[in-house]
Amino acid sequence: MEPYWELTFDADGDVNTTQRDRLLAEAGRERITDLLVLAHGWNNDQDMATDLYRRFFAPCRELAGPRVRLGYVGVLWPAIRFPDERIPDFEPSVTATGPGPVPGAGPLLDEPTMRLLAGTFPDGGAELRRIGALLADRSEVPTRLYEYGRLVRNLVAVHQNSAAQRFANDIWTGEPAMLTDDAVEVCQVFAAAMEETGQQELFGSLRKRLWNGAHELLRQASYYAMKRRAGSVGQLGLGPAIGLLAREAPDVRVHLIGHSFGARLVSYALRGMPAPVRTVKSTTLLQGAFSHYAFSKRLPHAPSRSGSLNGMQRRIDGPLVSCYSRHDDALGKIYPLASKLAGDSSTFLGLWERWGAIGYDGIRAVDGAKRVRLGRAIPAKGCVSVDVSAVVRRGGPPSGAHSDICHEELARVVFAAGRIARR
Repeated sequence: MEPYWELTFDADGDVNTTQRDRLLAEAGRERITDLLVLAHGWNNDQDMATDLYRRFFAPCRELAGPRVRLGYVGVLWPAIRFPDERIPDFEPSVTATGPGPVPGAGPLLDEPTMRLLAGTFPDGGAELRRIGALLADRSEVPTRLYEYGRLVRNLVAVHQNSAAQRFANDIWTGEPAMLTDDAVEVCQVFAAAMEETGQQELFGSLRKRLWNGAHELLRQASYYAMKRRAGSVGQLGLGPAIGLLAREAPDVRVHLIGHSFGARLVSYALRGMPAPVRTVKSTTLLQGAFSHYAFSKRLPHAPSRSGSLNGMQRRIDGPLVSCYSRHDDALGKIYPLASKLAGDSSTFLGLWERWGAIGYDGIRAVDGAKRVRLGRAIPAKGCVSVDVSAVVRRGGPPSGAHSDICHEELARVVFAAGRIARR
């Protein structure tokens, strides 16, 4: 994986200028023809992110043709993955922070998770301590669950007029129900979803089920904050950096790749690039954790509104490719519940159609969008959805195959999308 550069961003999208300037100075000097830029989704730390990059990029050198000079960029941004989520190719019960709990073993907020949350929400120390105490107590008193819901919501909230607020929603719907609806009902819904994914037993006590649902509320609320952060890092950080690269090394062909919330990050980078930039030759989204209507000109349920990224695919001098898998439980079962708008039907009829993720069934409601089978030719322009369920299929609860992305077949998709010459 050489030459390799890193671009590190803080929560506000500010880039490490030393790293950025090194990339700008060296990309042209290294005579790079094609630069692969990959953004992680939720992760624990830099080591896990760089290991993901190493594994994903591993087949690329052998795939490249003799006249191709590849360069690699790893985007590092402050995200969080709860330690009890298993990732394919990692030891199931060991994470970067040490041994983690087995999914379904209970909702206690263990020390590794507490450290991660404290680093993610540095101003939320008091809320986190009380949240941990409530999870440990599992009280039967309803007011304790309402207190818990209020604390979780306060933890991830931003000010009404905050610049970060505009990066939270892909279809302009306001905050999701999990942050506004009755806390007990929200925990009940999450508990049922966890049972469906096999994360907890079906016949536990009502109290245990509710507090397991409460633990999932904390997880999903934290991920909602990461989703918001991915948008701001992409638009305010990576997009302008790519604009500078286009100015300094105009002959370098850039290929954006993102996993999970990293897919949202690179998509919002398109919105943050200077409009004249034409050096991005492809964008490949791997199990993208954002709305399948984000690129839509007219939302099916609200034709007068568009997705937040409407038309951004035209800033790519090539295709926008969404790889999706039906084995992704994080996006197929939990994501729609976490995204659902407050005040919508409590029956959840049509839940997936309205609140689905781009990494579960591809790009929706975009004129001219194509769907192709894995291994088939990818159109040179426009939105393309590729069903990768045949290879993205491994992983346990609660996320299923969401992180199962290190496959040569997916690297081949990147090459095909970017028209990178192969051997």
